[in-house]
Amino acid sequence: MSAPVLAYLLLGSNLGDRAAYLRRARAGLAAAGEIVAVSGLYETAAWGRADQPAYLNQAVALRTALAPAALLAHCLATEAAAGRERHERWGSRTLDVDILLYGNEIIDSQDLTVPHPRLPLRRFALVPLAEIAAAAVHPQLHQTVAELLAACPDELAVRPWPGE
Repeated sequence: MSAPVLAYLLLGSNLGDRAAYLRRARAGLAAAGEIVAVSGLYETAAWGRADQPAYLNQAVALRTALAPAALLAHCLATEAAAGRERHERWGSRTLDVDILLYGNEIIDSQDLTVPHPRLPLRRFALVPLAEIAAAAVHPQLHQTVAELLAACPDELAVRPWPGE
């Protein structure tokens, strides 16, 4: 265990009771630290593959003492507990948990890249993240989340989801 770090995660689901999967994910992630902020839920069309159901996404700020690799392992275990199966890239899923930012660290290992390499290109991640961390700075691009969102080329609509 190391000193606590503020990590920002993105939760996503497009199968079954999507909101319930996100609730279960938050409960599972609470075992990895203290959840200090949670965005609202947002619905978007699937990114990368349009022939699948719409996603619900939510950003979570987690203060954790877990090292990055241990946090990744916890995220993967949380996905597995929700029945996540990996059959194809960008395929439908019960739950996806991505580490977007881990403090100010830059990590490039075989298993983990942080900041998430496609964060600046994805409105479905930036919109909920901006709700809870607009002033957070991307440690490689030296831009705030709000600035990244303003410059994001992604045109997929990201709509607040009133279901919860």
